Amino acid sequence: MILSNNCMLNGKIVKRPSLKLKEDGIIKLFIPKPVKPEIIAQKLKINIVYEDKNLIVIDKEPGIVVHPGAGNRDKTLVNALLSHCKNNLSGIGGVLRPGVVHRIDKMTSGLLVFAKDDKTHISLSEQFKQKKTQREYNLLVWNLLPKREGIINESICRSKYNRKKMSVSDSNNGKKATTKYKLIRSFIISNKVKISHLKCQLLTGRTHQIRVHMSYIGNPLIGDNTYSRNNYYKNLPLNLKNLIFKNFIKNDRQALHASFLGFFHPLKKKKLFFESELHSDLLDTLKELNDINNLDQ
Repeated sequence: MILSNNCMLNGKIVKRPSLKLKEDGIIKLFIPKPVKPEIIAQKLKINIVYEDKNLIVIDKEPGIVVHPGAGNRDKTLVNALLSHCKNNLSGIGGVLRPGVVHRIDKMTSGLLVFAKDDKTHISLSEQFKQKKTQREYNLLVWNLLPKREGIINESICRSKYNRKKMSVSDSNNGKKATTKYKLIRSFIISNKVKISHLKCQLLTGRTHQIRVHMSYIGNPLIGDNTYSRNNYYKNLPLNLKNLIFKNFIKNDRQALHASFLGFFHPLKKKKLFFESELHSDLLDTLKELNDINNLDQ
C-alpha cells in the first residue's frame, strides 16, 4: 500500500515502509479495488475416487499443486476440477480456492476431498476443525523409530530463520499439533543406514506437520530436502541408492502418501471411508527394500 502511494500521514503521502510514528496524527489508507484473478478451467487428467452432486474425492499425484497461488496459476487440481465440475464448486474457499476443504503438499500424493456446494463445505471444514475426520498417511523415513508406536505432541510455528519452513516451538508461539505413528516395518541396510516404513494419523492439520514432527524425533522423511540433508542415501546399495535418488531426492519428493480418508457426508447422513494404494514410487522402493537382506524390528 505504501509503495503504491496509497498511504497518507497528516495529509502527506508516506514514501517509506520503515517510517516510525513519533507523534499523534491521522493515517489514511486508500484501498484500491480488488482485482479478481481469473482461474481458467483446464481439462487435465485427475484420478477420481468418488463423486456425487455434493463432493468429489481425488487421489492426487505427486508434483500437482492443489490450488492456484504465487507461481502456480494453472495446471493445479482446482483448474482441473473447474473443467470437470463445470465451475460447480463451493465458493467458500475464495476466488483462488473454490471447493478446497483441506490440502496436502505439492510433492505429497494421496486422497483429498473437495466440496461442490457451500453447505457441504461448511460441514466438512467443521469436521476437520473438530478432529472428526480420519486421515492416515504411509511414509518412509530414515533411521529406526524411538519406539514402535507413539504420539508426538509438539506445537508448530513458522521458522524465524526461513519463512518457507515450519519448526517445533513452545506452546505460546506455535499452534498445537498432534501426530500418532505406528511402525509397519524396519529395514536395517547396514550399520550406517536404517529405513522405517510407518503409518501416521493426523489429529491436527498444521502445515508440514508430519514432515516437521518426524524430523524432530530424528526420523526425517526420505526425499524431504527441506527438513533433511538426505545424506544417508549415499551409503545405500547401488540399486536402492539409484532408486531413491530418482524417485525422491532428485525431485524433492518426500516419501509421503495420504492413504486413508474418512468423514461424515452431511447430505447423505452417513460416514464415508476411502483408501488409496501406495504410489508406484513408494511401492517400487518397498519392493527393493524387501529384496535386500533386512530385519524386522
